[in-house]
Amino acid sequence: MELHQLNTFVAIADEGSFTRAADRLHVVQSAVSASVRKLEAELGVTLFDRSTHHVALSDAGRVLLPEARATLAAAASAREAIEQHRGGLRGTITLGTMQGQAMRAIGVAEVLADFRRTHPGVAVRVRHGGGSAAMADAVRDGHLDVAVVALPEPDPPGLALTPLAREPIMLAVAPGHRLAARRSVALAALREEAFVELPPGWGTRMLVDRAFAAAGIERTIAYEVNDTAAVLDFVAHGLAITLMPRSYSTVPAGEIAFVPLRGRVPRFETSVIVPADRRVGAAARALVATIERIAATHA
Repeated sequence: MELHQLNTFVAIADEGSFTRAADRLHVVQSAVSASVRKLEAELGVTLFDRSTHHVALSDAGRVLLPEARATLAAAASAREAIEQHRGGLRGTITLGTMQGQAMRAIGVAEVLADFRRTHPGVAVRVRHGGGSAAMADAVRDGHLDVAVVALPEPDPPGLALTPLAREPIMLAVAPGHRLAARRSVALAALREEAFVELPPGWGTRMLVDRAFAAAGIERTIAYEVNDTAAVLDFVAHGLAITLMPRSYSTVPAGEIAFVPLRGRVPRFETSVIVPADRRVGAAARALVATIERIAATHA
């Protein structure tokens, strides 16, 4: 079993296609097929259930995948150790981030500029993974090395989490709304209101969903959009209300009223996550340390 065989296997598993895996690896498809056949022969199992339309992992393939990722990560760490010994970190890291409005605990550009000054040999690719839940899965699966997320649970399975910042969720309404002048509002008072929300799986949405479920209150989600600025625009025009951290808002003062919640107030917590069940490379560890240091200066 060779590293290039495992790399080919993982690429096919990720892409769900021999053709796309070949494109990703910059080789011809016949080389991908030959590598997998050789690996299957060595292991004595079929790793993929092949059809004309889709390639899916077999039971044996699903067992091998996490081990293959761990082996490739260990090999990458070994290479990083040698490069560091030779005079500095090298390699590429993929960083997952939330939307800009949710990243007030750190500035991504500030982090990358600081990191590049210290580790110029490391390239950082930035990806927005479609929400915190999706990015958490991508870190577990090895598609992301590091991610900055907002997750409702303090100990997500398969992940090592370091909190960066916390902020209470508040009610956001148009200035003329019946609740705009309140000093505080209980969740129960929002039962009959129409909400505008971010998609399921996004940090704020998960937090708010859990808060209402814990209180035993059903709510009406009239609009669902995938952009925080659009959520605030819906609120400012009186179409709906929402719950979010006040720091999300970039609209001029007076266009939206923020009202504190009463009782058990959900808190939006930004964290940096890495995989817990495999070794994190030296370059990724250095990036996490940079993120933590810059977040501390903003606290």
